Amino acid sequence: MYLFNRGKMDLKAGALRFPIFVFLFFFFFSSGCSTPSWFPIKKGPSYKAKTKELIDKEVVLIDQEEYVKVSNPKASEGNHQPKTLYIPVDEYLAKRGEYASPVAGREEVGKETVSPSLPPPPASEKEVFLVSSVKPSGPRLKKKVVITHFDDRTTTPEELFGDWVADKLVKDVERKSQRVLFVDYSAVKDFLEKRGMDLKDLETPNILSLLNEVFGVNAVVSGYLSGPYVFVTRTADNREAAASAIIRIDMKVIDTFSGKPVKQFSANNPISASKEKGPFPEEKAKIKAIDLTLSDLVGNLSRELDGLDWSCRIVKVEGDELYLNAGRQTGLRVGDTLEVFRPGENGARGSFKGRIRISAFLGIDASMGRALDAEKLDVRDIVRPAGLEGT
Repeated sequence: MYLFNRGKMDLKAGALRFPIFVFLFFFFFSSGCSTPSWFPIKKGPSYKAKTKELIDKEVVLIDQEEYVKVSNPKASEGNHQPKTLYIPVDEYLAKRGEYASPVAGREEVGKETVSPSLPPPPASEKEVFLVSSVKPSGPRLKKKVVITHFDDRTTTPEELFGDWVADKLVKDVERKSQRVLFVDYSAVKDFLEKRGMDLKDLETPNILSLLNEVFGVNAVVSGYLSGPYVFVTRTADNREAAASAIIRIDMKVIDTFSGKPVKQFSANNPISASKEKGPFPEEKAKIKAIDLTLSDLVGNLSRELDGLDWSCRIVKVEGDELYLNAGRQTGLRVGDTLEVFRPGENGARGSFKGRIRISAFLGIDASMGRALDAEKLDVRDIVRPAGLEGT
């Protein structure tokens, strides 16, 4: 009797284990074949996709926003129109009679690369598909730059100026230059921390290359502060005090392609120019010393960043269409013609592969394009303006 019951229990356990095994097999198989979680474009599921109007449509998530992948009704007109479009779900539901679902194609995604985590597009931004033969000029395209929080080397832990100096430097350079687009340092910090990467390694070639491939960052600016040192004098009756301060700021510009510093700057303020009296003279003297020192550095830094070569990367290839980690904010326009190169050694530009043309924009600063006369394009290929000379 015992053996009989035990046999029944074994049969029941085996019957239960089989569907669990099948479920786990398909779960891990689909997880292994799906797009990585950090990729900004990935297939659902989404709650809107469960509605009857979308039950047989391909709904994708682009930076947490839901889009329907449809055939471009203008593709038959030629002029390098994209074959497929990504339409916001709400817009598709309102105009679904104007669109047809595309034939499912095979995705080609690089195995060892990542794609930028881009913010969702604003509601007022719509895709544009008019194509012209415009060649983007170098000055129009903005280089993406990250300014890290500066290291405080001499001040007390209760009084740190490094993050404030970096934020002020971003604002000062933005007022001086129209050719720089700053990437939020906090976004870069979160990106690295989620992947278990130490911020102390930010200036290593591997992480610099990763920032270039993910965010399209062309350069990183880092630095440190020595000071501020404050000197206080008082009147004979000790009723009024005057304070002066001095600070030294050192910074360097690091090219993300080569992983090497391309320029270093340092400056300190004249101590006499920072003299302050009245209420809180010491605090006012510190702020004035920082302002004076930054004023000497901003012009040199702006000129150095303006002189950098512009480039971006291919982050995804899908049939005849490709995706770039640069778009409208960078200064690209629909119809721009760009050149594609293989990645070379030590961040250098490799051999020429052909030309592409921008066809549409995605998110805040990403774009879609199509090959004109290029050979097979790959993720991580370097993209530059057509006809722009550089090293």
